[in-house]
Formats: sequence, C-alpha cells, structure tokens
Amino acid sequence: MQVGAYLDRIGYRGPVAPTLECLTGIHRCQALNVPYENLDVQLGVPVGQDIGPIFDKIVNQRRGGWCYEMNGLLGWALREIGFDVMRVTGAVHRRDRGDSTLGNHLVLLVRLEKTYIADLGLGDGIREPILLEAGVHRQGELVFRLEQLEDGYWRWHNHGFGNPATADFRDAPADEDLLNAKVQFLQTSPESVFVQNLAFEIMRPESVVILIGRVLSEKTAGGESKTVLNSPAEIEAALAQHFDIRNVQIAPLWPRICARHAEVFENRVGNEVASGGT
Repeated sequence: MQVGAYLDRIGYRGPVAPTLECLTGIHRCQALNVPYENLDVQLGVPVGQDIGPIFDKIVNQRRGGWCYEMNGLLGWALREIGFDVMRVTGAVHRRDRGDSTLGNHLVLLVRLEKTYIADLGLGDGIREPILLEAGVHRQGELVFRLEQLEDGYWRWHNHGFGNPATADFRDAPADEDLLNAKVQFLQTSPESVFVQNLAFEIMRPESVVILIGRVLSEKTAGGESKTVLNSPAEIEAALAQHFDIRNVQIAPLWPRICARHAEVFENRVGNEVASGGT
C-alpha cells in the first residue's frame, strides 16, 4: 500500500505534509471522487475494517465503501502523511433513536494547532474538514452546525437537504470492539438499511447524486430530480456515468432490488391512502 496510489485515486495533486492545506485538499478530493456505496453488503461479500482489503477495494479496484471503509482509508492515509488522527465512535440518528446507535458510524478527529472533524462516511456530509467548535460552519452554499450536548457528546447537524440530519460523537478514542460488532450487525441483520437497499452516493460541491435501489436522483438546495431505472444494464450504466464504478454485475441483485422497490412504494401509497393523502 502506497500513499501515492491513494492520492492518485482521489485526484489530489497538492503538497503532501501534515498541514491544514493538505488535510483540506485530501478531504475534498476524496469527497468528490470516491463514492459511498454498499455493493459488497448486497452481494454478501464480507466487509471488515482491515486496511489491506479496504485499500485494494477503493484504490486498486476503484470502488467506494461505507463509513468504516471510507474513513478507515482516509485515516490511514493521513497518519502515513504524518497527521495526528484519532478514530472516534459515531452514532447516526442518536438524537431520535438513543444510544443503541452508538458505533453505527466512524468519525475521525485530526489534531493540528486546533482539532478538526474529518468525515467522509455519510454519503452526503462535509466536503472539507470543519473545526471542532460549536457554531455554524459554511462550505459554499452548504451550512452545517455543531453543538456540544450536556452529556458530553458533540452533535453535528447536516446541511438543509442532507441526509442523515444528525450524527453524534465524543472527543475520545473509539470503542473498537463496539465498531467491529456494528460492522457485523449492519452487514448481516435484516433490520439493517445496508442489507435492505442497494445504495450509492457521490458528493458534488453543492449537490449529491444518489442511487437507492432503482431510483437515481440528484438533490440540490433547489429541489430533487428522480429517475426510475428499469434493468440491471441501466443501473450499471448509471454507476459508470455518475459514480465512475465499472465492471460490476447487478443482474444477481435485480430480483431483490425490484422486490424492495415494490415493497417501499406500495407501502408508501398504502400509508398515504390510509392517512387521507393523495
């Protein structure tokens, strides 16, 4: 594994040193060039946190990954360059679902003269690192917010059309046993959204392109456009065009994708009718 190969993969051409300029450039390049995706989970290919397989998948195979892989690779590269990086236990949706969410996300804290949050594991989140300071953090037209809670956790709030809406973490070393347990649960449990849905996301400077099952969409502050894809070939073409993912086979997943699509949209229509909607 070589840092140079990683930097080539993300398209970074700037100075390589433990500085804020380098951290910002690397974070932004990975955000805009490496998609968030869960194809391996859908195919039943085991996913772990060992950096060797993660490097091979994202760098050599030019794939993407989920938070444990995306931030795992970013953290490895930053440490190789000389940054002081701490892995932190994250919790997406803790605001709504409580402490059962702890470990369902990995966050990085990078210490320079000040501490910065580096996080590329949400699909649509910060494009550049942000200071670990309460308040508003702007990146172009996107506005993020950070607050410290009374229980010692930090709560990050996504931009206006971003998903997820919030994620919590503490400024303390990650509970690696908990992270490993969540890695296994999220790729095997029928309750896991990663098991239920094929998902790809790639951030643009002020928008995000998303593929969930058969639905391809682009979200901006001005709204969302959606297209329903009608075959494995159409999904594979969308993956190549929007996510730079090639040489993957969607046909084995197509029956499950269609079944999930029908379940979600039939339930949505049924719930709207039951509640008096149109």
